[in-house]
Amino acid sequence: MKRKIRVIMAKPGLDGHDRGIKILARAFIEAGMEVIYLGLRQTPEMIVSASVQEDADVIALSILSGAHMTIFPRVLELMKKEGIGDRLLTGGGIIPEQDIESLMKIGVGKLFGPGTSLQTTIDYIEGWVKENRS
Repeated sequence: MKRKIRVIMAKPGLDGHDRGIKILARAFIEAGMEVIYLGLRQTPEMIVSASVQEDADVIALSILSGAHMTIFPRVLELMKKEGIGDRLLTGGGIIPEQDIESLMKIGVGKLFGPGTSLQTTIDYIEGWVKENRS
C-alpha cells in the first residue's frame, strides 16, 4: 500500500490569522494527504522537530506577518542540520515577488499568494513528491 503524502503545516511567529491554513489543511486531507497541523505561534525549531518525528514529506508554512525572510531560511537551515534537507519546504502568505525569488534561490519551494486556487497547491505538492520522494 502506497503511503499518503505527509504534510506538516504551521503558522510560525506571532501571526494569529489561521483561517487560510485551515482551509488548505482540509483541502489537502480531502485530496488524500495526511496533515499534521501544528497550529499558531510555532518556532522553526518546533516545526522541524515535528517534521523529523512525523517523517514528513512536506513542510508548509503560512506567513502573513512579514517575517518570511527570517523564518523560511531558518527552517531550511534546521532541515539540513537534522538531515531532512531533501524534503519540500513550501508555503504562502503576503510575500513580495522579489522575496519569493530570493527564497527559491536558496532552496525554498514554490510559494503561493492570496487567491491561489486550492488545486494549484495540491497539484504542486503531489507533483513534487512524485518526482522527489517516490
